[in-house]
Amino acid sequence: MELFLQQVISGLASGAIYASLAVALVLIYRSTDILNFAQGEMAMFSTYIVWQLLQNGAPYWLAVGITLVASFLAGIAIERVIIRPVEGKPELIVVIVTIGLFILINALAGYIWSFQVRGVPSPWVARNIALGGVRVSVSTLGILAAVALVVGLLFVLFAKTRLGLVLRAAAENPEASRLVGIRVGWMLALGWGLAAAVGALSGILVAPILFLDPNMMLSVLIFAFAAATLGGFESPGGAVLGGLIVGVTENLAATYVDAIGADLKIIVPMLLIVAVLLVRPQGLFGHARIERA
Repeated sequence: MELFLQQVISGLASGAIYASLAVALVLIYRSTDILNFAQGEMAMFSTYIVWQLLQNGAPYWLAVGITLVASFLAGIAIERVIIRPVEGKPELIVVIVTIGLFILINALAGYIWSFQVRGVPSPWVARNIALGGVRVSVSTLGILAAVALVVGLLFVLFAKTRLGLVLRAAAENPEASRLVGIRVGWMLALGWGLAAAVGALSGILVAPILFLDPNMMLSVLIFAFAAATLGGFESPGGAVLGGLIVGVTENLAATYVDAIGADLKIIVPMLLIVAVLLVRPQGLFGHARIERA
């Protein structure tokens, strides 16, 4: 029983990281109907910025703060310069553009920092806390707290502020929003900026665990897609719950299913994606779209 609880808690920490990147995917999808395949690479590049600032002597939390602001501005710039010209074009064109962005950012990070694996310090104390018969690391509690804080702030933004209401209106009905004077284009760009900042947090949290290299976010992106698919691409809360479910499921499968183990646990999100698409394509909290002829 203790082993089971230990794996569940560890899975929640991993799931929180997947959830943060899944929320970034959902934010962009809700605002522009675009699946951003470059979301993980954007997070990876942001993590390199943190690492570089730390190498230059910046305090950890100052480096994180600067990086989040830079990621927000970079997300706006990417939407304005790269995504805006193809908005409204066939979906295949948009997918190709985001995949091209994925390749571009990956190559740029490798060119600037090389493909050498690097270590990123953790902000959390390397200590375990005993809760009953289960030992929980401070880093696990820190990751869960950080993601919960971000999700809470996003909830307040979208549910309790005028800016959040405007962002939701621009995403759900851009034509009507333009008629009442909302600058829809800038609202969509703000959505990309928020998604870039939230995604950056995912990279920063996972870097001390996976180590930093240009390919570190690929597996995280797959798990995040599984989380967003499970929860529903229209529901940030569903993405969070989906991320936690995926994290716990992959840990339990790796522990108790001998055929999977630690090396093949990437199969778990793939199976979840296929199962959800077959049974409930809109996800647990998504809504099926009905189009009238």
